[in-house]
Amino acid sequence: MTLSPLPTLMIEAPVRAALLEDLGRAGDLTTDAIVPATLRAETALVARQTGVVAGLDAASLAFRLVDPAIQVRIERPDGSRVKPGDRIATITGPARGMLTAERVALNFLGHLSGVASATATLVEAVRGRKAGICCTRKTMPGLRALQKYAVRAGGGVNHRFGLDDAVLIKDNHVAAAGGVAAAIRAARAGVGHLVKIEVEIDRLDQLDEALAEKADAVLLDNMGPDLLAEAVRRIDGRAITEASGRITPATAPAIAASGVDLISAGWLTHSAQVLDIGLDWQRLRDLDARLTAA
Repeated sequence: MTLSPLPTLMIEAPVRAALLEDLGRAGDLTTDAIVPATLRAETALVARQTGVVAGLDAASLAFRLVDPAIQVRIERPDGSRVKPGDRIATITGPARGMLTAERVALNFLGHLSGVASATATLVEAVRGRKAGICCTRKTMPGLRALQKYAVRAGGGVNHRFGLDDAVLIKDNHVAAAGGVAAAIRAARAGVGHLVKIEVEIDRLDQLDEALAEKADAVLLDNMGPDLLAEAVRRIDGRAITEASGRITPATAPAIAASGVDLISAGWLTHSAQVLDIGLDWQRLRDLDARLTAA
């Protein structure tokens, strides 16, 4: 699957908000006091852990928003696997802007690379099976588009982006409606013909209702491998099958062996560990000194 970049318009708001939060009311007191305005530098974004890169567009934008004169040359694009010591990108330009934007840039890059790396770990765990690794709506506020992009960078696929692009009938919806069948019928009557309907079940007796009402997808929640395999057998291709509930790299292979189409995990976005990436100085030069010498 080709990884298409997000439009800058979608990235700018969270990056700008993060910079404004960091700059506060007086800007970068430390850098402005210590670093001459004429100083230019070359730095490198360098991996300190093995993982998968994601978030370079957000990191690059953080540098450019602080100082448009900063240039970023990407050497290992999003989706690349890196190991400690690998140079991900080279940054050149005014040193002040680099230092002011450094933390925000690394926050986005490290977090999103962590999401991509976690996803890649689950993808690798089910290699050889048809199951795709899928994210959820358990994302950090304001970062959903970026986090879901990072899941794609790690080789996963996206679930719905919000409440408005698909129907997912969960246990509380079923309780409110009075049953699986009643919930599906009400949902189908309330949405357009292009909207897919998925229903969550945690017992096989609910499955017959879901299939009778021709649900497009069935979310099989917190079922063990044997129960999942039986559910997949009964569904027999009549609906997309998705397994969820405390999925880990250790449990994912047995779940994938049940034959489900998708395995979803919320921790990919809400609890992924940051990938350690640093900004390392390469060269410094003072513009005044260079111009005087010329």
